[in-house]
Amino acid sequence: MMQRMARKPVVCIRNDPYDNLGIAVDELTAAGLPVEPLDGFASTVRWPALDEIGGLIVFGGEMNVDEVQQHPYLLRERDLMHDAVQRGLPVLGICLGAQMLARALGARVYRAPVRELGFKPVRVTEAGFTDPLMGAFGMRPCVFQWHEDTFDLPSEATLLAVGDAVVNQAFRYRANAWGVQFHFEVDREGVEAWLRAAGPSVEEVWERSADEVREELAIHLAGQQEQSRALFAAFAARV
Repeated sequence: MMQRMARKPVVCIRNDPYDNLGIAVDELTAAGLPVEPLDGFASTVRWPALDEIGGLIVFGGEMNVDEVQQHPYLLRERDLMHDAVQRGLPVLGICLGAQMLARALGARVYRAPVRELGFKPVRVTEAGFTDPLMGAFGMRPCVFQWHEDTFDLPSEATLLAVGDAVVNQAFRYRANAWGVQFHFEVDREGVEAWLRAAGPSVEEVWERSADEVREELAIHLAGQQEQSRALFAAFAARV
């Protein structure tokens, strides 16, 4: 009897040492996928060849995508995303990862008109409602945001979700790559780690309080995670 070939891993790239990847690893593992976390910022990082991976997810970080002098590895990460998309591998970018994907596809990334921290409503477009991933969020979800940059829509990309203050919130490129500005992957522990790392800047820069963010988590997180599990399951089905 022929043995079943081992599935290639989904590489999950961290850009933030405080990022616990939220519910992503558990959900991908539950779908039967091997997961390979990779710290892009680590001096000892070994970047995988495309033949070694089944899919790619790039997570958030506090830097701008073009701060390549301070963070030289971003160029390698951008190339990996571009090449994975062109190869037809399933690719998912979250927050900074969505901005990286847009940049890899030739679009502009720049300061958003407002900083967003906390749960904000977005509107899923008609195309998003029928999208295999974004469709999990219904028409008007309330989603967790923590970002100050935004992106132009790449050429030939399909807009999947929009916000009132920051318009471009999610897009699909071809049939295998998705960029999502909001942090649909978070869990409570991960947000708490970010709040601790941010310290006084939560109030001084982001004009929120940690307690306000915690109150919103108590109201909205469970509902978002239910939608996010369906999104991760749909992504896993494409690996």
